[in-house]
Amino acid sequence: MTASPDERPGWRAFPAPAKLNLCLAITGRRPDGYHALQTVFQLLDWGDTVWLRPRDDGRIERVGAPAYAPDPAKDLIIRAAERLRSEVIGSDNALKIQYSVDIAVEKCIPVGGGFGGGSSDAATVLVALDQLWGLHLGVDRLAALGLALGADVPVFVRGHSGWAEGVGEALTPMALGERHYLVADSGVSVPTAELFQAPDLKRDAPPATIADFLSGTVRGNALEPVLRQRAPLVSKLLDRLEAFGDARLTGTGGGCFVELPSRAEAEVAQRQLSAEGWDCRACVGVDRSPLGAALVG
Repeated sequence: MTASPDERPGWRAFPAPAKLNLCLAITGRRPDGYHALQTVFQLLDWGDTVWLRPRDDGRIERVGAPAYAPDPAKDLIIRAAERLRSEVIGSDNALKIQYSVDIAVEKCIPVGGGFGGGSSDAATVLVALDQLWGLHLGVDRLAALGLALGADVPVFVRGHSGWAEGVGEALTPMALGERHYLVADSGVSVPTAELFQAPDLKRDAPPATIADFLSGTVRGNALEPVLRQRAPLVSKLLDRLEAFGDARLTGTGGGCFVELPSRAEAEVAQRQLSAEGWDCRACVGVDRSPLGAALVG
């Protein structure tokens, strides 16, 4: 779906921003088997757009889903809408008509790149439908619903950059200020579960603090050495980005980034890498998600 809003009667558009992990350390394993993480989430001024349109027949449907969309049982945005509705109506099927919707997603965030696209789309569905359906569940309740969908969903629900711990759900807001990035995707689809099970993954980083990050003593991504060994194209991209600064892996995908002093320098670097065939873009880090402004508008 690429029509303008004026050509979409009944639809409303909501942003679903991408994110970077400015650092990612693994400090151990939790009793439930998940890894204990410390990371800094940086929201970006670039991302997907989620479109919502009310229905009156009790159905939740994805419209215009391209080939990358999974079947409805595995589609995170459909699961988000259904989980939100179930939270309100329970098993009362008679109320479904009141809470039904069409959902369309315009994808800009590469799938599997570690930029949080699927999680951000799901969070936008939760937050926007909470308003459109007049539920007003509150951010804490929505974040709890999001956590059941994925570890990164709560950060997008809460809508601010910050320091995160646990599996990523315990978030402390941070004012990171305006930061400029060249963001690039290697195109490598990364099996996250396989990476976390890698025997050479470092899982014993000493616990750090926000002050450690701000001082520069916490940096890098624990998954980067593992992925460099397993995905030569990711290693090649990181090496290329090193020409511009401190290149880093984001999240658990094949996406990479480098921070630059200004938007102009990020755009120059983008033109160079684009001419070489890399999928990249100049982005600005934001402290608050643009979703909040869209809800008010």
